[in-house]
Amino acid sequence: QVQLVESGGGLVQAGDSLRLSCAASGRTFSLYAMGWFRQAPGKEREFVAAITRSGSSTYYADSVKGRFTISRDNAKNTMYLQMNSLKPEDTAVYYCAAGEGVPRTQVGSYDYWGQGTQVTVSS
Repeated sequence: QVQLVESGGGLVQAGDSLRLSCAASGRTFSLYAMGWFRQAPGKEREFVAAITRSGSSTYYADSVKGRFTISRDNAKNTMYLQMNSLKPEDTAVYYCAAGEGVPRTQVGSYDYWGQGTQVTVSS
């Protein structure tokens, strides 16, 4: 098993930047593909970004491509999401997730989830 804890959320203005962190503990972090998802009020949880176990490949939702960057530091058991040029529509609770195998965009492909961190972008 792996335990995940997100941090770094907050209230920012449109155009600002934030960096989210996801700290992992338990089983070896580098065994898991990792992903970021988000859920806005009244909406389903949606894929944001994913990264392979080694960090060599990354994947993004079209809505964040070019603005967000996912990365990981396996030595620190931590994953990051650098969010630039934030928009009000990025407002959501952001979750990190871990899964075995290749990173995927579906919620059901991930086995472990953090508790989420709120990101609010004002216009």
